[in-house]
Amino acid sequence: MTIKSRAKQLIETVHTLTASACPPHETTLICVSKYHSVEEAKEVYQAGVRHFAENYVQGLLEKKEAMADDIVWHLIGPLQSRKVKDIINHIDYFHALDRLKIAKEINKRADQPIACFVEVNVSGEESKHGIKEEEVIDFIKSLTDYPKVKVVGLMTMLPQGVDVSEQHRLFGQLRKCRDQVAEEHLPWAPCTHLSMGMSGDYQIAIEEGASFVRVGSAFFQ
Repeated sequence: MTIKSRAKQLIETVHTLTASACPPHETTLICVSKYHSVEEAKEVYQAGVRHFAENYVQGLLEKKEAMADDIVWHLIGPLQSRKVKDIINHIDYFHALDRLKIAKEINKRADQPIACFVEVNVSGEESKHGIKEEEVIDFIKSLTDYPKVKVVGLMTMLPQGVDVSEQHRLFGQLRKCRDQVAEEHLPWAPCTHLSMGMSGDYQIAIEEGASFVRVGSAFFQ
């Protein structure tokens, strides 16, 4: 199967899952194109995908330079403060906000408000990035002084190898946390979205209300 045909299949699968979810909702399919060439990414684009993500600053800048202007770009990896100035005005979404230091730098360097996801470590796994679930609301409240940081939602990554029931539980935890933030009615944090689900668990994430799924290997393997 070609990359283009796999991409079309993924688009259809996501559409079917969101339509049959309870309640039905819209989920945006993001192609995570790290480690893959511009030519491979262009095949995904030709299938109809318009949201692309990279983990690294240089990779995103190179792909953006070479690809179409109508692509929505997501940076999904951790961001060093010294790199913020290089990338922040070249992306539409940042999915890994978990430090005030980065928020401060974004506020300093961004030309306009940046749609950010606060990364939450719902599993408690030590090797995972993200803030603790119980610290989310306090962290987001502390962003009040950074008007260029707009918290549009929460993001998480699950540990490898967890079973389906645990996937449901952890994604459900993030959804409940998102709802708690939204109930605060903070002007800088509407927090309506969920960035969760990757190639191995995106179907469960959609069932649990994912707004964005970050799919990589399923496009290319």
